[in-house]
Amino acid sequence: PGTIENPPMRDWRDRMRLTVRIPLLLTITAVLAACTTTDQPTVAEVPEIRPGILQGYLPMDAPLDSHAFVPPPPEPGSPEQAADDAFSQTLLPLQGTARWELAKSDAHLGFPDAANTFACALGIQPSETATPNLYMVLRRTLADLGLATYGAKNAYQRARPFMVNEQPTCTPEDDEELRTDGSYPSGHTAIGWGWALILSELAPDRAEQLLARGVAFGESRNVCNVHWRSDVQAGMMVGAAAYARLQNNADFNAAMAAARDEIAEARKNALSPDLDCAAEAAALAIMN
Repeated sequence: PGTIENPPMRDWRDRMRLTVRIPLLLTITAVLAACTTTDQPTVAEVPEIRPGILQGYLPMDAPLDSHAFVPPPPEPGSPEQAADDAFSQTLLPLQGTARWELAKSDAHLGFPDAANTFACALGIQPSETATPNLYMVLRRTLADLGLATYGAKNAYQRARPFMVNEQPTCTPEDDEELRTDGSYPSGHTAIGWGWALILSELAPDRAEQLLARGVAFGESRNVCNVHWRSDVQAGMMVGAAAYARLQNNADFNAAMAAARDEIAEARKNALSPDLDCAAEAAALAIMN
């Protein structure tokens, strides 16, 4: 069972869908909060849109409509769907490998574990205590990036690979929920690619490593047999669009400035990742 700090993935997905119909009271609360303070908020001051999921920076009464710019997924029987099928088949032998285990880890977006995803690529260990502003940026943008996929996701309601090929997923505990959650575009990928772009802005000297990890994060959804390749490509499109919209948000920009200072300080203090980065690199190399 999940906790408020680390909810199970199926709960996250369900909460993201339900958030599209956010109550008016929550919207008013968000607007008032934005108008009354310019200081960096603490976790206690940021409302939860659902247990464990913090409100993002973008206004929730006017969410990004991904259906307006994400094209339809490949039609059944089309050459594009055949390409998706073929790519999915090439990844099935990865079941049980180190790459499969990394994909399983990438599937879980609950904090604090999700803060480790880009630690090796970033070269420092983000944490709520050592880098609170960076940690907050990651937590809040999870909602901004993930929610942005639901305009297209709800419109297209594409079936997922495991529903077609009847092969296992890396998160079987989520299978029942995934069956009713549209595959296109990939919400995980939108979050992972958005985080890669955000972190590349904060640490441009590590941009290549961060972007490569962002690509791999999306590929983890293919490895898990829960998304088609075109789902991941569309997820990257949505993540980039949400990131672009964040650039005009004053609260986000203030948080980014504070996070940038924290990264500089963490480097001075040699706050290296508390992970086996060599093992992660070896796992990622399996697909290269």
